[in-house]
Amino acid sequence: MPTIRPISDLRNHANEISEFCRREREPVFITKNGVGDLAVMSIETYEQQQALIQLYGKLSEAEAEIANGATGEDFFKVATRLRTKLHG
Repeated sequence: MPTIRPISDLRNHANEISEFCRREREPVFITKNGVGDLAVMSIETYEQQQALIQLYGKLSEAEAEIANGATGEDFFKVATRLRTKLHG
């Protein structure tokens, strides 16, 4: 269940909200005059979400390339080549 707090709590209880966001790894939704206004989250959670968005974007591009007829390399051949480069 999402955590929803009024904007006055952000001003009066910023440390508590910050600790909650870091501990629970969840955002806190801030309302202004009873309407959603902000989402507050830890930097760690934000960075994880951004990384997932980038990954999903790359996967989407790869799927589009495959749908348009692109072919890739065999995984085992690529893995063997990488191992050879790393370990000689």
